[in-house]
Amino acid sequence: MVALRVPNGSPGPFAASGRAACACRRRRVPADVHAGEAAVNRGPVALERRAEILRPPTLRTLPVAVTANVAKVRARTQSPIMAVVKADGYGHGAVPVAKAAVAAGAGWLGTTSVAEACALRAAGLTVPILTWLHPGGIDVEAAVAAGIDVAVGSVDELGALVAGATSPVRVHLHVDTGMSRGGCPRGRWDELVDLARRGGEARRVRVVGVMGHLALSDRADPAANVPAVAAMRQARRTVRAAGLGSPPAHLAATSGTLTDPATHFDMVRVGAGLVGIDPSGTVEMNGASRLTAPIVHTTEAAAGTPVGYDGAYVTDRATHLSVLPVGYADGIPRECSSEAGVEVRGRRFPVVGRISMDQIVIDTGAVAFPVGTSATVFGPDGGATPTVQDWARWAGTIPHTIVTGIGPRVRRSIG
Repeated sequence: MVALRVPNGSPGPFAASGRAACACRRRRVPADVHAGEAAVNRGPVALERRAEILRPPTLRTLPVAVTANVAKVRARTQSPIMAVVKADGYGHGAVPVAKAAVAAGAGWLGTTSVAEACALRAAGLTVPILTWLHPGGIDVEAAVAAGIDVAVGSVDELGALVAGATSPVRVHLHVDTGMSRGGCPRGRWDELVDLARRGGEARRVRVVGVMGHLALSDRADPAANVPAVAAMRQARRTVRAAGLGSPPAHLAATSGTLTDPATHFDMVRVGAGLVGIDPSGTVEMNGASRLTAPIVHTTEAAAGTPVGYDGAYVTDRATHLSVLPVGYADGIPRECSSEAGVEVRGRRFPVVGRISMDQIVIDTGAVAFPVGTSATVFGPDGGATPTVQDWARWAGTIPHTIVTGIGPRVRRSIG
């Protein structure tokens, strides 16, 4: 018997007969596989080498791009900038995006929950933070302790806040300016403002802002924003008339900031723009991430070879196929199966067959890439490298869903 040995030299749990072992030693590596692939096909000793050359799929956040994007925003507005880092910084990491944005001149941060805001405080960020949406409710004690502002968009919500607060909570009154998704309906705005006034007199709340949302700014047509701007102006007048001072008003997100100065008011909220997404399509922003994955298998395929589930793709010539360890569980849209491509060594190669849960296959033609070769799924470079916008177009969606959909199995890095 010939014992199979694992990399540390100890006998493995399996053994082979002398004839079988001899056959294994004589096994030839297919000619289509390069040296890197050959190395991982020479038995268990090669496992260490395989671990060296295979790097897990990685999403790299590029803070320098965030810095450049903040500069582009600053060139288009005189208003202070709130850097919105909800959804873990649009999938790029809330802390690195926030730090880069603040270093570039953003004076505020925005999140969807007090917990997200507290995580920023724990990371050392000291600028004002506003949280809204509150999917798990408002943790009033945590907000007050961390100096976090909260947005309130209904009479019931503000009433609960006033009743439960033991020290003044900094609030931004949220008016519905046409989204019909959140914020106080204009028909109840006077009631909300009056409750805020009484809550202020009781030292339970302090109104420090007024906010709304633009529903139509992605059209890049200022005329579409006129009703929302008018609604915000009226809401602010009501707050002033109630004796609540002149708290800053903010209405515009990325698109409004880049296309319509009338929406800027006293502050603008920029989220998607930080990571290179302009929903209006009017300003070329800098992509702020790069998704790479290693080739883990390469094989030769004859003409007429079906690829993937259902054999949806059939090779039309002799070619090489390489496998990348990312799939729809990692945020690669299955809808892109027939159009997508990735970059390898300066060339774009098509994704073929259906995108699977854990893998995609690319057709590399005459080139047989060795295992460990890095492929770029998306990045900011353009040319042969697909962008986030390319993947969104292939999937029939918006870029936001691509960057926020990258799954937890993908390693994160910065720089």
